[in-house]
Formats: sequence, structure tokens, C-alpha cells
Amino acid sequence: MVDHSSPPRPPLSTASLIIRLASIGVVVAVVAGAFAYVNGSLDPQRLRPKTLVNALETNNGLHPGYRRNHAKGVCVAGYFESSPEARQYSSAQVFSEARTPVIGRFALPSGNPYAPDSSVPIRSFALQFSLANGQQWRTGMNSMPVFPVGTPEAFFAMLKAGAPDPATGKPNPAGMPAFFAAHPETAPFLAWVKTAKPSASYATETYNGINAFYLVNASGQRQAVRWGVVPQSQDAAGATAPAGSDFLEKDLVQRLTAGPLRWQLNVTLANPGDPVDDASKTWTGEHKVLNAGTLVLESSQPQMDGDCRDINFDPLVLPSGIEASNDPLLAARSAAYASSYLRRTSEVSQLHSAPQESKP
Repeated sequence: MVDHSSPPRPPLSTASLIIRLASIGVVVAVVAGAFAYVNGSLDPQRLRPKTLVNALETNNGLHPGYRRNHAKGVCVAGYFESSPEARQYSSAQVFSEARTPVIGRFALPSGNPYAPDSSVPIRSFALQFSLANGQQWRTGMNSMPVFPVGTPEAFFAMLKAGAPDPATGKPNPAGMPAFFAAHPETAPFLAWVKTAKPSASYATETYNGINAFYLVNASGQRQAVRWGVVPQSQDAAGATAPAGSDFLEKDLVQRLTAGPLRWQLNVTLANPGDPVDDASKTWTGEHKVLNAGTLVLESSQPQMDGDCRDINFDPLVLPSGIEASNDPLLAARSAAYASSYLRRTSEVSQLHSAPQESKP
């Protein structure tokens, strides 16, 4: 339920921001993935998927059967209605068919399935489009507009900076400030977090793909893009997230009971010179934005037994007509998601023995 009586929260100071990030692990739990493949096999001199997934378990605690990141979530289902605007740029069937079935998942960026909904300002949204020709398009989006860092190595360093000290069980308070000082590329992300407030509803968030991809048309022409979805629902002026643990899923169920929820899929075309392979950099200035269609959600399911539970939302599962950029975080996410998927699917029998209520 949206609380309209609470006054807007003031933006955090830079010092408070750093303390907040260090204490609740917002930054280090944003995305589970930071690895690179070389010629189809892992380079022994580089990070391995299990190394990072182990680090996520160390930072967040081990919760068998759950995703190692974005652990707390809810399944949704609906469909995508395409518009003509993207068809000249991509031969993907999702943009030519009138309607494509969709399974999705809203979640919090944390490896703790019992984290309070108000503990982080970021929400995530993953989707699987099942095309009529048997192909799939999977994508993961977040409410933040930019990723903190641009390389797997920097992300792993950020994880280590936020790791708990074995002696105290808490992160070193100097760790994250030192990391940010050594990585000026985090400035755009920190600027966003400084004013970001936890939203009162999954339904009123804009979700951004962050990484760049290429749309490819029938003639083989490639256009670099970033995509995101913009909600038709809006929070009332001044609405803030209520205190509590599980308001997001309850709000979503209530809204869907009243009727479908809709988002517009916007595809932003890169301009010449835009950074295509670095998710930590914003695209500035005016850009052409395509209205690629409307995402319609009709129902939700608890993630414990929902249709989204066993989906690995690998960002490199792409249909013909959409191709990955050379952003190193894409291969990294794909590898780490696979490692996490293998672990949690082998632990599914333990899910129903876990406590269901939220914990701090």
C-alpha cells in the first residue's frame, strides 16, 4: 500500500551515502556476474564464475535454493504488443508479431531473500519473451540508469571492498570509500544513488537495460541501442516507500487484481561516439528513442513455485535480430548466472523447509 502521508526524504549527503552503501551492501549486490571467457574456455589467469559466486555468498550469506543475487522477488506473466517502430532496425520476430508471451520477475538487488523492501533504492525487472519461432529473448533491467563500473575486474574489487571482516562480521568502513576514490568511473552511479529513494511500488518504476546491444535488420545493418521500460502507472506526488519488509509484492498483487499493468518498451539509438562497450558511462545529449511496443502484465505468482523460479535470465539468450555488444560485463553476467543457476537448482528441495517470513 502506498503511504501518501510521509514527507519526502531528504537526499543523502556524500558522507552518509558512502556509509549507507558500505553498511547495507547496495553497490556490491547490484549485479551477480563478473567473468570473462576466452575462446570458449575460462582463462586461468582471470576470474572464475565460482570465485565471484562464492564472494556473493560470503557477502550475503548462504540461502540454499535462492539466486545468489536478486534473491527476493516475485514472478509475473503477461504479453508484449509490438509497434512498427523497431521493425526497420531489427528482424527479431518479437518486433513483427502482434503479441508475444512474457514471463518475468521483479526483485531486489541482494542475495538475502529476507531483506526488507526498503533496505535498498534499486529494484530489478527480468523478462523472458517466448517468440512464435521457438527463439527466446531474455533481459535483465534495473531501476538505476548506469552501472557502477565497466569491467569484471573492477566489479570483483568492489565485492572485496564490501566483504565482511571475519573478525567483526561487518565490512571494513574504510573499504568502500577507498574503492570509490580509486575508481572515478563510479561517479555517475554515486550521483544517482545520492538522490535515489526506494520506490513504493514495482509498478511505478522505470527499468533500464544499462548494457548496450545491437539491433540487426534483414539487410544485416547493425544499430547499437540501449533499452528500458517506462511505466504507465505513476506514484502520487510525494509518495515514498513505507517502512516494512514485504510491501512490494503485496502492492503488486493488489494492483494486478484491479487490472493489467503496462510499460512502454523504449529503445534508444546510439549516436556516433557513444560508448557502446562500457555500462558505467551514460549516453548524453539528444537521442532518437523508438517506442517498440507495450509490455502488459496480467498476473503474479510467488517465486517459490512460480514459472519464473527456474529461469536463468541470461542476458546473452537473444533471438535473431538482436546481438550482444562487446561489453565485458555481458559475458561476465552470463557465466556467473550459470554458476548460480546450477547451485540453486540443485538445492530446490530445501526451499520449502526455509522460513517464509521476512527477516532483517
